[in-house]
Formats: sequence, structure tokens, C-alpha cells
Amino acid sequence: MNKVVLLCRPGFEKECAAEITDKAGQREIFGFARVKENAGYVIYECYQPDDGDKLIRELPFSSLIFARQWFVVGELLQHLPPEDRITPIVGMLQGVVEKGGELRVEVADTNESKELLKFCRKFTVPLRAALRDAGVLANYETPKRPVVHVFFIAPGCCYTGYSYSNNNSPFYMGIPRLKFPADAPSRSTLKLEEAFHVFIPADEWDERLANGMWAVDLGACPGGWTYQLVKRNMWVYSVDNGPMAQSLMDTG
Repeated sequence: MNKVVLLCRPGFEKECAAEITDKAGQREIFGFARVKENAGYVIYECYQPDDGDKLIRELPFSSLIFARQWFVVGELLQHLPPEDRITPIVGMLQGVVEKGGELRVEVADTNESKELLKFCRKFTVPLRAALRDAGVLANYETPKRPVVHVFFIAPGCCYTGYSYSNNNSPFYMGIPRLKFPADAPSRSTLKLEEAFHVFIPADEWDERLANGMWAVDLGACPGGWTYQLVKRNMWVYSVDNGPMAQSLMDTG
């Protein structure tokens, strides 16, 4: 497997490709990027057979700015028969991954892929069962084993591969699915919560986002970020000429 798929925000494919080409080159993992405008993903194809695995092991995923997720893959599976899509996928993964800890059947984050995403969600359950029977997946989910990825780019066409759970995004499709709190004054609160997930390891939250800490929110109105901090029992100076949500003002 010499290819690495990198999921990104549509429109940022060129930046994602330039970044991975540069960082891979710094580690003498040479190859070239395949880019399709607004596709929502990039494929970095390494010249050496095992360099895809080497890249996703040695390059810290957290050092990438434009990639939402990455995983190493083999050749594209095409023309999967509608009556049995599972057998070819299992065959591609046998001998590549053993006792994987999780299965993610994904698509790129584009409008064109929304219908395909519905299929992926339904397809995950029977595929997971087949991969467990074949030994590709463990009988239970575990974060200590590689993540198995099946990435559909069109109906009947997919890449199969894996990522390492200690060097990838923990989120499906690399996108945090955060729930908007009903009492939050604006959706901007989710931006700060996402930043916490991305930049602060979960086991450090109690220390680095502790009760009683002080924070300053500049341009705070109506208080989305302030809400996120107050919810964590922090003292917040909120600075803005505009009105803050009364619910936040009532917290003192």
C-alpha cells in the first residue's frame, strides 16, 4: 500500500497536497499528489511500496493544517457488484489489517456525496460483521488497534485501508460532530469547543480547562465563546460594544 488518502475541506485540495508533499519530502518519503478540485480529498502516492505506512506512522498527524483525516490505502476497487459488495472489500483487507479496533465507512465532505453517505451508514453494519468473521476486525471496538477505513468516492468505487488510532483524527470523516446546546447564545460556541477537542488532549482537560480559571473573550457579543467558558465554571471578562445574552449576564 503506497497511497495515503487525506480528507480535507472542499476547496483546499491544493493546499492540502502542497503541505503533505512538503512534509513527506522532509522525511525523504517521496511521491506525488493527485488533486481534483473541490473533491474534498487528496491522494498522495509514494514511489516506494511501504512508504504510505511509514508516512502515517512517522509524521505527526497533528502537524498537518489542511488534512482532516488520513489513512493508507491500496488500489481503487471499482465496479463492485451490487449483489455482493462485501466480498471484494474483505479480500482487499485480509492480510493487510489484523484485529482492527474500529471500522469507518466514509465519503468526502461534499454535497455530491450526501446520498452516498446514507448508503455508507447502512452498509457499515453488515460489512463490520463480515470483517470480524474474517479476522480483519476484532470482535469488539478498541482504541488500541488500527482503524479500518473504507472510503467511497462513487457508488461501487472505494479505497480500503487503515490508520493508526494514536496518529489520526478520532472523528468520523475527520469532522467533530458537536451538539449545539439549546441555551447557547450563538453557534460560535461550537468553534471554541472544537478547538478544545483539536488542540487539548482529552486527558488534560481537567487541568487546562479547570474550574475557577480566568479568561478574556474579545468581541464577545452575543456570547458564544463566553458561554463555553462559563459552562466550564471559569471567570470570564467579555469585551464588546454589543449586547450580551441576558442568560450569561445573569451568571454574574
